[in-house]
Amino acid sequence: MTTVTTRTGGRRAPPDHAGRAHRLPRVYRLPGVYAPQADTGLLAAHVRQEELRPGARSLDLCTGTGVLALVAALRGARATAVDISRTAIAVARLNARLHRCRVRTLCGDLDGPVAHERFDLVTVNPPYVPSADAQTPSRGARRSWDAGTDGRLLLDRICSRAPSFLAPSGVLLIVQSSLSGVDATLAALGRGGLSPRVVERRTQGFGPVMSARSAWFADRGLIAPGVRTEDLVVIRACRP
Repeated sequence: MTTVTTRTGGRRAPPDHAGRAHRLPRVYRLPGVYAPQADTGLLAAHVRQEELRPGARSLDLCTGTGVLALVAALRGARATAVDISRTAIAVARLNARLHRCRVRTLCGDLDGPVAHERFDLVTVNPPYVPSADAQTPSRGARRSWDAGTDGRLLLDRICSRAPSFLAPSGVLLIVQSSLSGVDATLAALGRGGLSPRVVERRTQGFGPVMSARSAWFADRGLIAPGVRTEDLVVIRACRP
C-alpha cells in the first residue's frame, strides 16, 4: 500500500497564491486506485471555501482514496463516499479510520447506492480523459481516467443526474479537463435547472498519460499540433 502526500504521476500540483501546493490529508492507496493529483487539490480548495452548516450532508462520487470526502468530513459534514471499485471503497474506509473521521462508504455506480437521497454538497472528480476506446475499461489504472472518445462518458451521466441528488440550494463541484468539453458541461447542467459557472481554471503541462496521447488529441482536433498543455476547470453548479 502506498502513502500519498502530494499529487504525483500524470498531473502536476498547481500552486496556490502563496506558491505552495494545495494541501490534502495524507492518504493511503492501493494499485489501481487514483492517486490524488492536481485536479483533486483544486476541488479540495473549493470544498474548503463552501459555507457548510453544521451537519450538512456531503457526497463524493468517484471517490478513489476518499480524500475529498475526508476534506468535507473534517469540516463537519456528514460525509458519504461512493465508488464503483471495491478496492477504492476499502481504501477510502481505511483512510477515514486513520483520520478518525466518520465517512459512510458505499460501492456502486455513481449515485446508485444513494438513490432518493439529497445532499447539500456533492463533489466529483470523474474520469474525463479522452481515449481511443469508446468504452471505459472494466479494470486497471486506466479505469480512473479514461472516459470514451470525447472524455464525457461519465460527465454526461453526472450532469443528467445532478438535479436528482442535490438538495434545495445544494452545490455541485466538479473538475474536468478543457479537452472534455467545458461548455457541454455548463449547458447540460443548465438544462437540468441548475445555475453553473466556472469558478477556477488552471493551465498546466501534460503529464505522462496526456503526453502519450498528444498526437491522437491533435488528430481529433482537441488541441493544436505541438500543444502540450490543458486547463483544469472547476465548475460550481447550484440548485435553486
